[in-house]
Amino acid sequence: MEALTPIKRINNYEGVIILDAQSTEDEQKDILRKNRDIIKNFSGEINHLDTWGRRSLGNPIEKKTHAFYFHTTFKSEPEAIAELERTMKINDKVLRFMHVRLDNRTDLSKHLQTYRDVITESSNREKEREAKFQKKKAARRAAAGNRN
Repeated sequence: MEALTPIKRINNYEGVIILDAQSTEDEQKDILRKNRDIIKNFSGEINHLDTWGRRSLGNPIEKKTHAFYFHTTFKSEPEAIAELERTMKINDKVLRFMHVRLDNRTDLSKHLQTYRDVITESSNREKEREAKFQKKKAARRAAAGNRN
């Protein structure tokens, strides 16, 4: 009787990794390289990796106010997520991370384009709000200057 080989289930995932702002470029590359190797070991492949760069944190993490952000989409077996998270938990340079399983019916490139459209739209709304705020601020200054 021939042994049945288990069918490997490959899922789509999205991940965000937040690294300590004090981490060097080599340390960042090393962490991302280890993640890539783990994904490959679980029959996966990385679709994309974006570096958002050094940004302010919404809330301090371990008294740190800035960090490096990375966004990725990839395909892999579900077991890869447990291993990725295990290795990131023990790395002091990783402040936070999150992995989300995506719908396998949606192509990763389509998901990524939708994601980028939402980010662009959000950024444009933020710029509009800031412009309105600056306009009101200038109007208040002008009104205050006319009173003096």
